[in-house]
Amino acid sequence: MSDHVNSGTIKSHTILRPRRLALLGTVAALGVAVLAAAPGGHSPFNTASFIGPAQAAETAQTPPGFGDLVAKVKPAVISVRVKIDQDNDKSAMLQQNRMQSDEDSPFDQLSRQFGFPNGMDGMPRQRHQVITGEGSGFFISADGYAVTNNHVVDHAESVQVTTDDGTIYTAKVVGTDPKTDLALIKVEGKKDFPFVKFSDQKARIGDWVVAVGNPFGLGGTVTAGIVSASGRDIGNGPYDDFIQIDAPINKGNSGGPAFDMNGNVIGVNTAIFSPSGGSVGIGFDIPASTAKLVVAQLKDKGAVTRGWLGVQVQPVTSDIADSLGLKEARGAIVDNPQGGSPAAKAGIEAGDVITAVNGTAVKDSRDLARTIATLAPGSSVKLDVFHKGESKTVTLALGELPNQGQAKADGGKAQQSTGTPHLGLSLAPASDVQGAGQKGVVVTGVDPQGPSAQHGIQTGDVILNVGGKAVANVGDFRSELAQVKSSGKNSVLLQVKRAEATRFVAVPLA
Repeated sequence: MSDHVNSGTIKSHTILRPRRLALLGTVAALGVAVLAAAPGGHSPFNTASFIGPAQAAETAQTPPGFGDLVAKVKPAVISVRVKIDQDNDKSAMLQQNRMQSDEDSPFDQLSRQFGFPNGMDGMPRQRHQVITGEGSGFFISADGYAVTNNHVVDHAESVQVTTDDGTIYTAKVVGTDPKTDLALIKVEGKKDFPFVKFSDQKARIGDWVVAVGNPFGLGGTVTAGIVSASGRDIGNGPYDDFIQIDAPINKGNSGGPAFDMNGNVIGVNTAIFSPSGGSVGIGFDIPASTAKLVVAQLKDKGAVTRGWLGVQVQPVTSDIADSLGLKEARGAIVDNPQGGSPAAKAGIEAGDVITAVNGTAVKDSRDLARTIATLAPGSSVKLDVFHKGESKTVTLALGELPNQGQAKADGGKAQQSTGTPHLGLSLAPASDVQGAGQKGVVVTGVDPQGPSAQHGIQTGDVILNVGGKAVANVGDFRSELAQVKSSGKNSVLLQVKRAEATRFVAVPLA
């Protein structure tokens, strides 16, 4: 799949739960090893010999628990309960049909993982049914604005929240953002709700984290752990940038907060990896930095708008970098700028590599997608671009990401292609092959033992250019390939068209 900058709708976060792996569901009892002195006090594990004055002082400063923190933040955490009239909800009916099939959809897995056991409410399916489900959330203002997950309130006919003191309120959905799985709801009737704030600091790996939520309907549950990792991509879309934590979170925790030791929200609990259906200590949170941007727009406009370049991009592999003459495999190579898009109007072409945005280096195509998505439509952006062997700077005004996107992200798994008679290919001008178009050369045969086959080239692929130069016939192809070889490069970059999609592939020169 390829990554698209500001691409199409992100589906509800898939629970990363291997199916039919029974052995992974085995739970081992965890014990605490106590290093006791042997009779006579001569144990080799005498702890006094391991703790010096500095370590002892540090240990003495360690907080004895999380009680003060929990007392401060727990009143702001709410339980969220929704009802969906299935008879009036086509989406819910589709969910029922999926549940009756042998295979699970990502939403079905997610539903059972967070507050919707057995595909929403765990009851046998009927033709007309009111579906209920539970999740978590937290107040972010005294006048009743609260954050939860989109998948918790998606298609809800009614939303109720229960506060820490047991009071039940009716809430309305202010706005949702399926792309990040965030939602903003509002509780009316009071102006003095306890609330919490998002952290301004990026979560550090190894820092303590405390999760509060409504697992299995047990509201006000507190669990603790550490930040295990950051920047996780779990394959749900171009904006994946999850914090991984090991504080136990389970069904019903979805939409709840994860706090740092200052009582600020570092993330919104959204998905877990679970072979067994319960917590195994791998949870994923939407970072506070993302949530702040999304929630601010939802509160202001009820929806989220994102900047749009209008290009389809893919990561720069080491082979692609070598074929282009780049010193390192970094940035995002443009497959195809959409006609009339901001990128196309600024002169960005297929084969260009975007290496930085506003002076900040671009790691890969997903990094570019996330960066552009955080910028407002209409804002001026300065792009560093590697164009035909030279670096240049392009300034353009971003467009607004269309609701349906311009293309689908495919995670960098490409339709790979390459070719030349020396690479195990038979070629013919595209104009001579019916249905191939007028540009490029068509692959009419592939040597299964050649490098082209190893890189995914198939009969029927159309090679549009070689080393950045357009080709119209086999002679052009061979000529451009010879120039690439004479330049001393170890691979050649080909632009290949398959169906309606184009893709760049670097093929080693044997």
